[in-house]
Amino acid sequence: MRKLLLTSILGLTSFAAAQSAAPAPPTTWDRLHLLIGTWQARTGSVGSAKAGVSGAYTFREDLDGHAIVRTSTADTCASPQPFDCKHNDLLTLYPEGPDKVAALYLDSEGHVIHYAVAAPDADTVIFQSNNSGPNFRLFYHRTGNSMEGKFQIAPPGSGEFKSYLEWSGTKK
Repeated sequence: MRKLLLTSILGLTSFAAAQSAAPAPPTTWDRLHLLIGTWQARTGSVGSAKAGVSGAYTFREDLDGHAIVRTSTADTCASPQPFDCKHNDLLTLYPEGPDKVAALYLDSEGHVIHYAVAAPDADTVIFQSNNSGPNFRLFYHRTGNSMEGKFQIAPPGSGEFKSYLEWSGTKK
């Protein structure tokens, strides 16, 4: 009887401990899935590019879920200053270690940017370069069915980022 009681108490204790164990927090890679989908985008007048662009961009999983790829298209584009309205780019995100994510950006102007990727909360993703020249930051923030984005630049040796282009839109 004593053994049965002890086993029952220990069994209940183990069961209770298993029930109260919190699930593992989401990894950075898990949080990136807030980006998945096709998003409409329209730039505003904020940012030094002063470009008026509308179009769409798509984040999708690739390579059996081992990469996330972003592609974009522009439907309309106008700017009072030089701006490449035929700009094409490719952004590939990939796991680089336990809870470490990196991204590679390539574009039709010949730019190559390596980013470290952070997801500080369930609605935000930040891409940060670490170059000896200018540094770049790409920021996405989702609120419900809407996504806001910013592409920012900091001069060499400065940590002060200024927006070059900002956009917002809804999920298609």
